Amino acid sequence: MNETDRAAVLTLQNLFATLGADDPQGWAVSEISEDLPQLARFLALRHIWPDLINSWAAPGALEDIPAAARLLADGADPTDLARIAQVAAYETAFGLLHSLTAHGRDDDAPMDTPGWRLMETTPSGELTGRTVQSLHESLLAMDPAGRDGQDVFG
Repeated sequence: MNETDRAAVLTLQNLFATLGADDPQGWAVSEISEDLPQLARFLALRHIWPDLINSWAAPGALEDIPAAARLLADGADPTDLARIAQVAAYETAFGLLHSLTAHGRDDDAPMDTPGWRLMETTPSGELTGRTVQSLHESLLAMDPAGRDGQDVFG
């Protein structure tokens, strides 16, 4: 790695650390050495666990769902219900990320139909030309507990 690349890694590493990445150096080195849009990938993923998966374990999160409220009233374990909701949220997020960033097309549609691609942009919204791919592959590693989903799936 040349001097320019090392400086870019250090700058990017500091940004990843500021944003709360668990392995800032790994993300930064990958972006620079492999020319992958890792910062865009990280930013796309970082709110999924706290906002869409772990939020189901928050006190009162299930009370507004009539079926869950009935189960809780009948004595169901709130932790078990929360885990069911978290697993469903994880599986939904994983499937959506896989569909959006791994396939890029509907395999059941005719071959002459369009596909799609998620692209990195500059801060002003211009395309950089780098595709954000396979977000589903990093979803488990983004677990803020650092346990790759073991608290949810355990």
